[in-house]
Amino acid sequence: MKNKTQKTADHSIFEKLALKVTQATGSTSAFLIAALIVVIWLVTGPIFNYSDTWQLVINTGTTIVTFLMVFLIQKSQNKDAIAIQLKLNELVAAHEMASNRLVSVEDMTEPELRTLQKYYSKLAALTSKEENLQASHSIEEAEEIHKLKKDIKDKPAKTLKNKKSFR
Repeated sequence: MKNKTQKTADHSIFEKLALKVTQATGSTSAFLIAALIVVIWLVTGPIFNYSDTWQLVINTGTTIVTFLMVFLIQKSQNKDAIAIQLKLNELVAAHEMASNRLVSVEDMTEPELRTLQKYYSKLAALTSKEENLQASHSIEEAEEIHKLKKDIKDKPAKTLKNKKSFR
């Protein structure tokens, strides 16, 4: 059984390899090499009489490369997604007007995300009437502000002196 240091070293080697392969395969030269291989394969078609073996060579090669690249690209995407999510979490946590409900939102189930989406849609509708878009950052605050504004609007002018401004 490998110890923790050995596992970390193996993981680190794979991380470095994955990064280098991802960068290399996403380059212009990698595309040109792949295109050249296809052109060579096409040119050799008449030489091999377009045989089943000739077709099998390109099919097998592209299948193997595609199979391996799927896992490599997914690993790269997972790492990028985590990094982006951490950056977004930092922004949410650092901003005093932001709701911390969004930290770790990526761990929620789809029904929970739909509920949260409805919440923010309702908040957007309530705050669209505001002059100051940062007047509230929760539905509760937005509803309270709109209720108080409605109450103020509905009451006679003499009672307005006792209410504070909500602008």
